Amino acid sequence: MSAPALTPVVVRLKLSLLRNGLRQSGGRRAAYVASAVGALLFAALQLIGLIVLRGTAHAEALVVLLVAVLGLGWAVMPLFFPSGDETLDPTRLVMLPLRPRPLVRALLAASLVGIGPLFTLCLLTGSVIAVAHGGAAYAVGVVAVALALLVCVAFARAVAAANVRLLTSRKGRDLAVLSGLVIAVGAQVVNFGAQRLGSSGLEQLDPAADVLQWVPPASAVGAVHAVSEGAYGIAVAQLALTAGALAVLVGVWTRHLTRLMTAPDGSTLPTAGTAARQRTSTGLSRLLPAGRTGTVMERGLRYVWRDPKTKAAWVTALAIGLIVPVFNAWQGTGSVYFACFAAGMLGIQMYNQFGQDTSAFWIVAMNISSTRDAYVELRARALALLLITLPYATLVTVVTTAMLGDWPRLPEALGLSYALLGAMLATGAWTSARFPYSIPQEGYKNVAPGQAGLAWISIFGGMIAAALLCAPVIALAIWANVSAGGEAWSWLLLPAGTGYAAALTSLGLRLAAPQTARRLPEILAAVSKG
Repeated sequence: MSAPALTPVVVRLKLSLLRNGLRQSGGRRAAYVASAVGALLFAALQLIGLIVLRGTAHAEALVVLLVAVLGLGWAVMPLFFPSGDETLDPTRLVMLPLRPRPLVRALLAASLVGIGPLFTLCLLTGSVIAVAHGGAAYAVGVVAVALALLVCVAFARAVAAANVRLLTSRKGRDLAVLSGLVIAVGAQVVNFGAQRLGSSGLEQLDPAADVLQWVPPASAVGAVHAVSEGAYGIAVAQLALTAGALAVLVGVWTRHLTRLMTAPDGSTLPTAGTAARQRTSTGLSRLLPAGRTGTVMERGLRYVWRDPKTKAAWVTALAIGLIVPVFNAWQGTGSVYFACFAAGMLGIQMYNQFGQDTSAFWIVAMNISSTRDAYVELRARALALLLITLPYATLVTVVTTAMLGDWPRLPEALGLSYALLGAMLATGAWTSARFPYSIPQEGYKNVAPGQAGLAWISIFGGMIAAALLCAPVIALAIWANVSAGGEAWSWLLLPAGTGYAAALTSLGLRLAAPQTARRLPEILAAVSKG
């Protein structure tokens, strides 16, 4: 009796993993359905838009660039979303008697199941329709779509197989926090590019398209355009290049897969260098104050560096805090006051300080026996944040001012940024004690079930209160800009904002300390639910 074909088995396995994952909770099903509907609706709109683009001058440049970006997205997807497809880790099949070539074919077929491949298929189909003219072009387009789709999924598989040891480790999971940075930067780049194209036309894409039409998978769409133009030799070369790239990717994937299935995993074996590094303490503790303050600061900074959820929040805040003012200044629509966005994004990190401790907060609670202890704890956490937020907010403000060339307003912008940062530290300390909530360690949720209301009150209530607390400094800035001779005194906003921020922070910490000391059991219960 012959063994069943491997490809249908792996495809059914992929469908079973998807189905069983959706059965875990109603929330997961709702999120999947919502994301699927959103992705397919966006894909349909893109398909319609590309069809409408048919016949437009320089349309081929746009679709070639679009397919190139699509291929890049498939290449980096496993690095930033390693848990998006459970079949990306072939080491789970290492105990089965499987040969590499049948396994490659099976996994490649399984890769074509899901929302991502369907979304890609819609964009590739629309791209071919946008540039195809004539029966020969449409015939080549069918082959081009198939080749481009296979190149995309093979690219993702090859990258995943080459980095599977990293992606399944703690460092690999930490790499996923950069997805927020990539998405934020990518959104701003797309926004900026769309505005430039809307004002100057698609002809600006021609130089880039001339190069990318020879880079797979964009070369497949370039072949369709070449057939439409009657350049059959170029079309054959571009299709051959795409097919060659597919063969190379499958070969690289097969080699890495063979190594994974046969070589022992030594990633967990400690080396002499690792042991030496573990025995050697870092110099961070020597740079911080002595006593409890330095210890708490070091713990907070280690959370930022090691805890995936905390690191994700910080990376996103640092990226968006820089991107928004800098990109607006780059486009000529910004203002030096947009630099306050960095202080606001970084100040949010003071909220829910005890949530990142989770159930380990009991260790902190055991060392707080008085209001003074609570004050020192909160002050040290605020100082740890200031080590990062204060120089970064200053840097963003200076860079934004330099890009706009509005140096006379630099003291105002710095003063407002410092005042906002101080107000958010003050309100963050108070809300951390009054409205704590748990941050689940597993999954993508940042709030434990049933605590969403606490999170909204803590963050948005604190932000509104911080904005109101900054009203005196804002009023002073308005007076300096609208009154006669006020600009001569605008430099006072820097020392006034700095002093006001220090006073607000100190007052907020002193008001939060009694709350923290009295509510230790309630805080522990709240942050331990995740």
